[in-house]
Amino acid sequence: MSLGKVATVELIHELERRFKCSEVTTEKRTIFFGPPGAGKGTQAPRIKDEYCLCHLSTGDMLREAVRSGTDMGKKAKQLMDAGKLVGDDVVAGIVADAIKGPECAKGFILDGFPRTVPQAKILDGLLYQQGIDKVINLEIDDDLLIKRVTGRMIHTPSGRTYNTFFSPPRVAGKDDVTGEPLTKRGDDTEEKLKTRLNEFHDKTTPVLRYYSRKVRNIDANDMVDNITNKIHKALE
Repeated sequence: MSLGKVATVELIHELERRFKCSEVTTEKRTIFFGPPGAGKGTQAPRIKDEYCLCHLSTGDMLREAVRSGTDMGKKAKQLMDAGKLVGDDVVAGIVADAIKGPECAKGFILDGFPRTVPQAKILDGLLYQQGIDKVINLEIDDDLLIKRVTGRMIHTPSGRTYNTFFSPPRVAGKDDVTGEPLTKRGDDTEEKLKTRLNEFHDKTTPVLRYYSRKVRNIDANDMVDNITNKIHKALE
């Protein structure tokens, strides 16, 4: 991309970020765990910016590898086009490529990998002697989580979010600012969420046991800033 097409404010922000990160002397290699709706997507960018880490979401990395046409991306595309699951070796290869990037020089937050103990062992092999420093496990009661997710409504153009249980719009189904209709995600149903939660717990419990000495459990039923502060303390 030509720098001439990048806004001056964005360039200044990036220069400030790089200058700040050049002074960071510690590295942090972290995994974020948490069920759908626990707040990983909210907390990871905050922690990433604070410690100059890269946030590696498996889904995003997989799509980017396919789009970029990397060797692993081509393998993943062949499997997906054939209707097959992308194997541990391919996913691990994509993760390995990502953590070598310059943006991950101070460490990373892994989100969505590893999901199983075999994947965790592959990750240990990729990191050699370094290993994972901490595993942040965002805990929240399933019943509360179901209300969080099934009650979620979004004003797509602005990204404003509401919740019928906790923060409803002034007029049901309408955005407070524009009055435009709100939408719900297709998979934000109680039946689908319970299926996803059961799968999450079944897969995650053994992985948390594998990393037991490095796990820090964080109560995610709290204000966003309070959760961020808890994660800060857990990473120190």
